[in-house]
Amino acid sequence: MKVVRYLAGGREGWAVSNAETGQWHGCTAETHSYPGSVDAQIRKGPEAFAAAARAMLQQSAVDVDAVQLLPPVGEPAKIICVGLNYTDHSAESGFEQPDYPTLFSRFNTSVIAHDAPMLYPVLSSTLDYEGELAVIIGKAGKCISRATALDHVLGYSVFNDGSVREYQFKSPQWMVGKNFDGTGAFGPYMVTADELPPGARGLKLETRLNGQTVQSANTADMVFDVESLIVTISAAMTLEAGDVIVAGTPSGIGHARDPQLYMKPGDVCEVEIEGIGLLRNRVQHADAAA
Repeated sequence: MKVVRYLAGGREGWAVSNAETGQWHGCTAETHSYPGSVDAQIRKGPEAFAAAARAMLQQSAVDVDAVQLLPPVGEPAKIICVGLNYTDHSAESGFEQPDYPTLFSRFNTSVIAHDAPMLYPVLSSTLDYEGELAVIIGKAGKCISRATALDHVLGYSVFNDGSVREYQFKSPQWMVGKNFDGTGAFGPYMVTADELPPGARGLKLETRLNGQTVQSANTADMVFDVESLIVTISAAMTLEAGDVIVAGTPSGIGHARDPQLYMKPGDVCEVEIEGIGLLRNRVQHADAAA
């Protein structure tokens, strides 16, 4: 199923797509039959989430083109990003391919939704795109085995890991360059794992800047697949329901091009993953959005 979070009339709601008709059904928080937020339902576990989604299918139709979309998960406890997860990207970036995932964190203040402005920072002109697969955890676990790893995945979405390269490389830790406000686009919705190949393998991933394809790859090319990432991360820390793993970008980033191709105000960046959806954002000066 497909699940979308949205704002309508200043109220948060969510909706589920009817697989047969393609029509979205749902409601906002003031509705008597509202089951609770997406985040709350995810934290209750897969069975509770599925029951709430079925209840949403009985609600009124929602025109998702007439509402303001929100990121698929509102308040993940952890957003864990993976660097250097495609061999060609590691090579273009000048890094030797690591044999252990390169992990770093994003914070909620950096995350924006589909069609929200991606903020061009005041401090730097090196805002770059990175199209990535997002993995949404639906069941908590620690020291998860590879055999059961995918049982912990609720669904998948699309992420644009907008990176301010100048600040990413000011120190060996990438955190600052990966966490400027309004640079991490997430959406437009979540597709549950049962609708996709195991581990979301074999899906075309494409990034387009102003209509020009700048990244084209397949999720099967990831060095560390979804199962491996879950095993590795959960060996060190508990993965909680609602956590998000952003699984890495392929080659084609603007920083590695000659001449370099950074995003600028007015640009439109789209990331599309086969079977999941198309995430679109226009770049806007950060001071204009203040």
